[in-house]
Amino acid sequence: MHIVRYRLDHDETPRVGVREDGVVRALPVPSVAALLRERVADIRALLAAPGDVVDDAWLLAPVDGGTEVWAAGVTYLRSREARMEESSEADIYGRVYDAERPEIFFKSAAWRVVVDGDPVAIRADSGLDVPEPELAVVINRFGEIAGYLVSNDMSSRSIEGENPLYLPQAKVYAGACALSAGIRPAWEVDGSDLAVAVRVTRDGVAVWSGTTSTARLKRPYTELVDYLFRADNFPDGAVLSTGTGLAPAMDFTLHPGDVVTIDIDGVGELTNPVVVGKEHFDHQRP
Repeated sequence: MHIVRYRLDHDETPRVGVREDGVVRALPVPSVAALLRERVADIRALLAAPGDVVDDAWLLAPVDGGTEVWAAGVTYLRSREARMEESSEADIYGRVYDAERPEIFFKSAAWRVVVDGDPVAIRADSGLDVPEPELAVVINRFGEIAGYLVSNDMSSRSIEGENPLYLPQAKVYAGACALSAGIRPAWEVDGSDLAVAVRVTRDGVAVWSGTTSTARLKRPYTELVDYLFRADNFPDGAVLSTGTGLAPAMDFTLHPGDVVTIDIDGVGELTNPVVVGKEHFDHQRP
């Protein structure tokens, strides 16, 4: 089962439903944000409610309203190594990996998120760009984990490596945040040991691939969620991408026309072509 946002071919109004075995069933809620205002127990009850089958659903990004996307960094040993390799301030990343407080940063407003099949972007002013395959947790306004998503936390290694204070420019721009089309309910899958795989193809040939497991995550999801919610409120819930355990060597960078595919066992798949620059996202509006 996956919670989805969709629209109909003849109507641009976004709707919320449940997709099972390729069939979408409408839910009696106006938005994903409204769903995340409820307790997990109530979300489960809403998902079990009967609803009409939808034949012509066009799947949209699974976030809306005031739901924000945040991300955690340096949560896997491989991420620590990669950040230290690229950075002029390598010791910062070694310290944060072992620190009590995790690195957490804002990634995207809901309206900027792209979904499976949409393009992701590399910045025109960056020379070293990579996808970051991550499991994202979907959190309701009470801080409860309600589900999981596949996340691509696109990143400019050259910009962040030049100076850690450039992190927002390396991470937050048009086409930098992609999420899989459906939220897998947390009660349906054990998130503690999920296989994560990534493949980048160029002209149909794989130029980088890798696998890892969420079991290698240094911090439990609940700890990351606790830090996110300590000093802020999320009335429409939040999505927290939990960091990457996969990073290519420093001689690899994405090219326009590449295709990035990320698969997380039991959660979903996310495939996006790569483009350069913000002009590809002029249709996006808050």
